[in-house]
Amino acid sequence: KWEVSRGGALFPHYYAEMNMAQVTWSAPLPLGPDGAPSFPLLQRRMHVRDAGRVRLLAREVHVRFLAFDVLVDRGVPVLDDPWSRRRERLEALGLAGPAWATPPIGGDLDTTMAAAAARGLEGVVSKRRDSVYRPGERSPDWRKRRLVREQELVVGGLRHGHGHRSGSFGALLVGTWDPEAPPDRPLRYAGGVGSGFTDREAARLDGRFAPLVTGSCPFVDPPDDRDVTWVRPEVVVQVRFREWTPEGRLRQPSYRGERSDRDPSQVRREGDGLYR
Repeated sequence: KWEVSRGGALFPHYYAEMNMAQVTWSAPLPLGPDGAPSFPLLQRRMHVRDAGRVRLLAREVHVRFLAFDVLVDRGVPVLDDPWSRRRERLEALGLAGPAWATPPIGGDLDTTMAAAAARGLEGVVSKRRDSVYRPGERSPDWRKRRLVREQELVVGGLRHGHGHRSGSFGALLVGTWDPEAPPDRPLRYAGGVGSGFTDREAARLDGRFAPLVTGSCPFVDPPDDRDVTWVRPEVVVQVRFREWTPEGRLRQPSYRGERSDRDPSQVRREGDGLYR
């Protein structure tokens, strides 16, 4: 069987070099020159649907399948097994090859965090050994410790570009999904993201947003900005930033890439340490 992403996309369609026999919870990741996972490189693979182009990119940007949990083992659902038992099952599968692997378990938290920092990784996920797998839930049994601040956000508007960005957007107006907001204005404004785009990615996003343009603002607390084109809140992006301001705005945000595997309605402000 093939894994299906959170957004419903079949991984084999995008990552032809991988072939798995079990249903696992995992992450397909390309590795940069320093051996660390590279989200910008993953961007080159995430949105390609043409089979010929996928095969070509598989040679240029090689992806490894990192399996870190198992949900169905030889046809038997194991979601209610404790994590320690699921981990034993995963290791028993012996997943090791040119395009797939099972990452090792870290030691104590301080040592693992130091190792993650040395590799330039985003952070560490810690899990209770007796935790079951809870599909679709934010579990207090899994906690993410970040070394850098990143946040998934939903795009609700495009600030018009000027200068060399004339004719394109100058910044993405982003927010988090507020389940208590009116259905026609579900986003809570978090700020504008105007850096981190290559010309190629900006052009791709122009095409991505063109069919989503709308006359309705999707923010419950819209920014005071007239030079904006509103878009339907259907695109999730990954943003790196320095900190949250007291007003709930991103400080020094920078675009990292689109997250086509994320459901906009599940995007919440992170910072409580819960891993989603």
